[in-house]
Amino acid sequence: MAQTRLLRAIWLAVMVCAMVTPARGEIRILASPGGQVGPFLDLFERVRQSGENVVIDGPCLSACTLVLSLVPSDRICVTRRAILGFHAARSIDRRGRTYSEPQASKLVLQAYPAGVRDWIRRHGGLTSHVLLLRGRELAALYPTCR
Repeated sequence: MAQTRLLRAIWLAVMVCAMVTPARGEIRILASPGGQVGPFLDLFERVRQSGENVVIDGPCLSACTLVLSLVPSDRICVTRRAILGFHAARSIDRRGRTYSEPQASKLVLQAYPAGVRDWIRRHGGLTSHVLLLRGRELAALYPTCR
């Protein structure tokens, strides 16, 4: 059990490091499936403090979308490949069973910028189904990267 947790932690650390590519004062999110919330909060807090811009240039799913809550909107832009994926918060118990976290979902929703929050609500709210924000709808909320 401890070895499984260690392997998961190592995998998560690799995924977090692989999802960003620093280039000339920017962080580029190329593809992130998400994962545990804690490492993403830590990462995006460091990005916020660094003053670097964030370019979302591919899928940014689940916990990755917390970038929208921590990095100021004027430092985030999206490419035509950007996709944001939102779902309700959930946890996994020791037996591997998934269960919902309604209070955490409420907190996460409130942390998103108003435009994102409104889009999520218009599309049914945070549920177990993934909502994908992309294309024109995403471009209406965040500037397109140059």
